[in-house]
Amino acid sequence: MSTVKLYFATNRKHKGEFQWKPEGYGSGFSSSGHQNLRFGYVKLDYDEIKVNSYLNAEKHGARGDGEELSTYLTDQSERAQKNDKKIITAFEDISLNEKRKLEFTERSSTVAFREIKVEMEQAKDVVVFIHGFNVSWHDAVGSALSLQFMLNRKKIMTADSVDIKVVLFSWPSDGKAIPFLSYWSDRADAEASGKSIGRGLLTLSNFLRRLREKPDTEENGKAPAEENPLDKVPQEEILCNQDIHLLCHSMGNFALQHAFAKVIEESPEQRLPKIFRHIFLCAPDVDDNVFELGKPMERLHELCLNVSIYFNAGDLALSVSDKTKGNADRLGQIGMSRESQVHRKVHEIDCSKIVKGAVEHSYYLWGTVNQDIRQSIDKLPFDSKKRKRKREQRNSWIMKPSSLFSIFV
Repeated sequence: MSTVKLYFATNRKHKGEFQWKPEGYGSGFSSSGHQNLRFGYVKLDYDEIKVNSYLNAEKHGARGDGEELSTYLTDQSERAQKNDKKIITAFEDISLNEKRKLEFTERSSTVAFREIKVEMEQAKDVVVFIHGFNVSWHDAVGSALSLQFMLNRKKIMTADSVDIKVVLFSWPSDGKAIPFLSYWSDRADAEASGKSIGRGLLTLSNFLRRLREKPDTEENGKAPAEENPLDKVPQEEILCNQDIHLLCHSMGNFALQHAFAKVIEESPEQRLPKIFRHIFLCAPDVDDNVFELGKPMERLHELCLNVSIYFNAGDLALSVSDKTKGNADRLGQIGMSRESQVHRKVHEIDCSKIVKGAVEHSYYLWGTVNQDIRQSIDKLPFDSKKRKRKREQRNSWIMKPSSLFSIFV
């Protein structure tokens, strides 16, 4: 058996007696409130031969079955908890008990971000992953690790590719497919989690900003501060050259919508921090006009260099959200309502011809779509001939079905 490490942030309620030594996480909010964001990591055992069999499996006209791989990794997480294996390490947040103002290096988020930075220094990009509706803690772990394995498939990486490290943000999706009730419960929880996610994004932005600051030294003409390693960022801590990306699935995009409102609210002089290189919105369960003037995500592009929306006209899950829940047309089903009114950094990719199914909602884990996401991370031009897409309008693309996909993916 091999072991994989997954970093996470969550506002779920912990299971077990001790918050900082959790046995797992449940479907409710932390007992300290929905903004109580905890950081940590999971170490999960897996069968390398079995994982490779999923990565090489032919499915949906391409190589790579991320959905079945996610199911396998979810089972591994559940099995570990049933066998009472301590696979979760949580970084203690002393801010819950301290009345004094905490220094930068004392925060649990700083501990987590510094560990992730060490990973990035080993030539790794980071993809922050926010899951969607009806996802338990174990489902979230399985999906995040499957995404990481799929994005790191050697067959889709170029000579200049770097490894990908996925960081999970897990909000308390019920993980219970109870018609009507669980959807609205998850939607309310996603909205409430938005503030927590937004605070996490601002904390990440602040961490990156502090790393850009040059510490006071005699060499730069400033007198050094009193000797205290907690007062400033150590000289050796500099920004690495790797990128951070964000990928949201389904209702995770609705959580992002409310997180973005928090970012705007807390940003000085309305200047938004550029945190990510790419933001990927997969099967987004938000309104189709959300990027238009005066709408909630009008300025989302300011957080990144590019936004990519993946949608499927036959997405039954979003059709149910649209017709039975009283929501407006879903972005993840029909794409942008008026593409000409949206910033040019926002792109949409129609996956309908690839997916060809009314029940498919997690196609970001399919070989075809997953490869396209990887190519964006690898900075491949949107109109590159190596991509399996063609331009329809200014920033609208259609993924092309092909019997030759297995050769390339």
